[in-house]
Amino acid sequence: MNHKQLTFAREFRGLSQTELAKSIEGLSQSNLSKFEKGLGTLSESLLLNIYNFLGFPKEFFEKEIVNTIENAHYRKKATINKSNSLKFENTCKLLGYIVDEMSDSIEWPEFILKPLNVDDGYDPEYIAKFTRKLLGLKTSEPVKNIFSSLEKCGIIIYEIDEIEKFDGVSFLTDKGFPIIVVNRNFSNDRKRFTIAHELGHILMHVAGGFPISKHRDSKTREDEANIFASEFLMPKNEIINSLRGLKLSDLSTLKNYWLTSMASIIRKARDLNCINDNKYKYFIIEMSRKGYNKNEPFPVFIDESQLLKRGINIFRNELNYDIKDFESGFGIPNDIFTNLFDFKQPGKIRVLNIN
Repeated sequence: MNHKQLTFAREFRGLSQTELAKSIEGLSQSNLSKFEKGLGTLSESLLLNIYNFLGFPKEFFEKEIVNTIENAHYRKKATINKSNSLKFENTCKLLGYIVDEMSDSIEWPEFILKPLNVDDGYDPEYIAKFTRKLLGLKTSEPVKNIFSSLEKCGIIIYEIDEIEKFDGVSFLTDKGFPIIVVNRNFSNDRKRFTIAHELGHILMHVAGGFPISKHRDSKTREDEANIFASEFLMPKNEIINSLRGLKLSDLSTLKNYWLTSMASIIRKARDLNCINDNKYKYFIIEMSRKGYNKNEPFPVFIDESQLLKRGINIFRNELNYDIKDFESGFGIPNDIFTNLFDFKQPGKIRVLNIN
């Protein structure tokens, strides 16, 4: 048994060591603490009672799930309690584990985008432009099908709706597959920026294995990801003329074309010195007065993530897995699979190709 998996399961269920110990007859908090640190043992009967109480099959505790999560972003992290953040990050780790386990039976698209090192002189704007070229995007066109464009390049994207204050996360699975998790409940324009932001993290901070210099702290890396996202979605040379002399009445047209939020367009105008600080403040006040800071009008198009759904459906259709097979084969409780994936409808898609 891997003692770290017990900690994983306990935290996923939102339990402290004390709460779990009180729920299992004969289990003390001190013995549980020692066991989770790898310093003690528990009887077979106690372990079975723990497994049953936590609702995880025995096979789960023989696994080793790491999937380091370093770039989890929250809207207001201070308002999220530790239990919820742990559950969310462990959910992401389970997604990574599922992707890795599925790779033994199916072949995910190869990751073909190129990470570049900012410390080698590649600034975020250049990396964004270079990435657009790799995706075959014209400089003058928006990133319309952002999900399928990235999934064709081997980035697996999952939309989650468990934590409202969560923005996005990007990480590599233990086998090296890049994953982006984004909040399903966001507006489409915000999803787009979040996905682009996380793509920036993957290319500059995650997938390349580059050593990151000390002066590039977490805030600096966040700024780099924001600069990347802005240039990736709204190339400077193509949008700058439209931002000179920007008016409130221009925002809806620009939003509809570039498929980005009004707020991000206003920030772009300020960053490119197309508007001064006073004009920027005016836009912010007007956006707030109209309620656009909370809910912008003119929703934009976005496509849907498909890759992970298609992988699951291959297991259902080609390999004839039902929910019990997923539980026994992956060692994950069926309530987790049911929450992560829709098993109400029969699977229909048989191929992994993203058109």
